[in-house]
Amino acid sequence: MNQDSQLSGDADRSDTRPILIVPYMWIGDFVRNHTVVRVLKERWPNRPVDLLTTSLCAPLVDYMPGVRQGIVWDLPRSRLAVGRQFGLAKLLRERNYGTALVLPRTWKAAIAPALAGIPERVGFVGEFRFGLLNRWRWGEKKLPRFIDKNAALAQPDGAPLPPEWPVPQLRVPADEIARWRQANGLSTGAAVALAPGSVGVSKRWTYYPEAARLLVERGLEVWVVGGPAEKGLAQEIVAAGGPKVRDLTGNDLRNGVMAMAAAGVAISNDSGLMHIAAALGTPTMGIFGPTSPYLWAPLNGLAATVVQDKSVLSCQPCQSTICKMNDHRCMRDIAASEVVAIAQRVLGEAAARVTT
Repeated sequence: MNQDSQLSGDADRSDTRPILIVPYMWIGDFVRNHTVVRVLKERWPNRPVDLLTTSLCAPLVDYMPGVRQGIVWDLPRSRLAVGRQFGLAKLLRERNYGTALVLPRTWKAAIAPALAGIPERVGFVGEFRFGLLNRWRWGEKKLPRFIDKNAALAQPDGAPLPPEWPVPQLRVPADEIARWRQANGLSTGAAVALAPGSVGVSKRWTYYPEAARLLVERGLEVWVVGGPAEKGLAQEIVAAGGPKVRDLTGNDLRNGVMAMAAAGVAISNDSGLMHIAAALGTPTMGIFGPTSPYLWAPLNGLAATVVQDKSVLSCQPCQSTICKMNDHRCMRDIAASEVVAIAQRVLGEAAARVTT
């Protein structure tokens, strides 16, 4: 079969060679990677799609429609790890992939697919990966958003971007959510999930403890969701809100997926959990400060985008990890009462949709 014809854009239903996606491994980026899966499945409906994944992100694969399996292989971020690369290449070779999409632009990300001899290795030239990739793409910097750069690799070379990409999807069976609630001693009523963490302190909203207290005063149950790094934040929020606030932070990302799937509304910084909640279809409020909702909000859309008035802060969005101008006003000036009022409205709208 002519390899070039496989990248021409014509769907070939007789082609059943599996496809490997080498994605970015940050949680939010990994969720958005499901858009790439959906584009590939539209183009080649009979080709199985697998994802390379880390142990951290592996639970997400179980809830992604259209993904055959995840290949769990942890590679260190700070070094090449030649032995691990050869081990991964051996594993990939055994699975007879016909195509690999290498989304990260790093040299290291393309090594194992090349060592495995995968016939089509698609990616942006990035760190001058000549020899590692054999289907080079150019023009990465001209693509406006991160999702555009990734999903464009699943299209034929040179194809125009669509008006809209397919949105990421995560689907959790209802009985699995019910078992999770029971195992954690949680009621079946509507709860508000708070995700106070993020990669980068500057993206963290200041007033989660106060918001938890206000939500509890309004008769709502509150869950604090996150990883082990958020344990200290969770303790502060529980102390402020009292016994109706549950600390659900922990080491297993699957627990975070369950919490976001079960919640009536999620309130989150610009973080991986925001993307998880949106992909699950949970009404999600994203609080943005230094980052741009246009560039980084979920494709799924948000029930509410909470952001400071740009006419007040001309420096926003700065995309910086450290505020150098306005003492983090882009986050500090968003009041807890404002966020809680929006959350109540979102919950009311969701309840109205259920009853109509």
